[in-house]
Amino acid sequence: MRDILVGVSGASGMPLAASLLQHLRSIPRVRTHCIVSAGAVGVLREECGVGPEYLTALADVSWQADDLGAGPSSGSWWRRESCPAAMLVVPCSMGTLGALASGATHNLVQRAADVALKEHLPLVLVTRESPLSAIHLRNMLTLREAGAVIMPFSPGFYLRPRSLDEMLSQTCGRIFDQIGLPHALGRWPDRKCDAL
Repeated sequence: MRDILVGVSGASGMPLAASLLQHLRSIPRVRTHCIVSAGAVGVLREECGVGPEYLTALADVSWQADDLGAGPSSGSWWRRESCPAAMLVVPCSMGTLGALASGATHNLVQRAADVALKEHLPLVLVTRESPLSAIHLRNMLTLREAGAVIMPFSPGFYLRPRSLDEMLSQTCGRIFDQIGLPHALGRWPDRKCDAL
């Protein structure tokens, strides 16, 4: 069994978080954990018209964002089994990015990601902001140098998605590639590009 912790912070991109959790449910021998930050709750209501229980119901285990004594805040929790664990922050707000880059964490999403970094576990930050300031870029570089994968939500069009769901699924596949999860959510096609 492999533990995958999904942290949801308060940035735009809640449909991607929901798609990610739905796809994780279909992968054998994956146990999903979910933390929805207080900042994410309002964005989730605005973008999807639902409460945090919509996301937490898609996970095997949910954790309260204000519980800094919860399991994921400890390195020993991450190492309690011999299986590899990973954390995905989807979406990752610039506030969460800044907290991680400075090491000053304030909620369980941030603390768990900080622990994943210090334990040298896979950490993927799916950032959502545009345009990026010099501060955002410095924070991204700091975290990349610390071992995190910085993966802006940049949909690809080479698979010719016909719907938002297809675009989200393709992005989920690219996220899964970063942590070595098998999937059939689309890859670069083996064909020549048609002339425009």
